[in-house]
Amino acid sequence: MGKKLFIWNINFKATKENLEEVFAQYGELEEVILVKDEQGRSKGFWFVSYTSEENAQEALKALNWFEIDGRALFVNEARPQEKRERNF
Repeated sequence: MGKKLFIWNINFKATKENLEEVFAQYGELEEVILVKDEQGRSKGFWFVSYTSEENAQEALKALNWFEIDGRALFVNEARPQEKRERNF
């Protein structure tokens, strides 16, 4: 079973191809997802899923604090989003 990573502090101009090129060096990718706002602009974070948990761990160790376009990436294991209460 694969593993999903959460990546943030990415240059807002980064493309899916940019991240695929870097993260694919550590194994087969299932998907790369850019999170966007309502206007279609990048929110500055991504999810990268590997087919192998071992490959995901290798990428996490190698790419956390790895610099791309002058910005150090922060890479962590993705966790399910916690349910938040809305205060209206």
